[in-house]
Amino acid sequence: MESKAIGGFSGIGSKVKTIAAEASRFLIFSLHGEQYAVPLLKVKEVIALTETTPVPYSPQYFKGIMNLRGQVISVIDLRMKMKMPKAEASPETAIIILDLSPLSLGVIVDSVESVLAVEKQEIQPPPDVGGKDAMYISGVTRKDSKLILLLDIEKTLSVEDLRTMKAQAA
Repeated sequence: MESKAIGGFSGIGSKVKTIAAEASRFLIFSLHGEQYAVPLLKVKEVIALTETTPVPYSPQYFKGIMNLRGQVISVIDLRMKMKMPKAEASPETAIIILDLSPLSLGVIVDSVESVLAVEKQEIQPPPDVGGKDAMYISGVTRKDSKLILLLDIEKTLSVEDLRTMKAQAA
């Protein structure tokens, strides 16, 4: 089947597909005054901070579980997981619901900023800080004059975290 130009916009479809293939979209959020981002394809939704049910004998950063439209979701405090100082909740504090197939995970962040489209060539390699602690950083990009760390959320979580989430979902 042959494609037809609509309204004099011949070829624009292929240009849009090329741009989409070269750019990745990220959800930018803040923790302790710094900006981080996760791939938008991993984000199911963003909700206001809500109460969770604590789970005994879980790690300190594991805040508990919550019911989101009939689905039980594990929630962690990303600040505590990343060994940052604890902060009081504010009206901007949010939970990002991530899709980590087959599980969903809620991560508490200080605030959600925006969505950013980043071209592949704009992503720099992660910093070489030595050790395995920086493995959770998949790259670095720039927005205005600020650097944004791109997180590989699966690597941010440990094997223990994934086991805990699977146990809570069961």
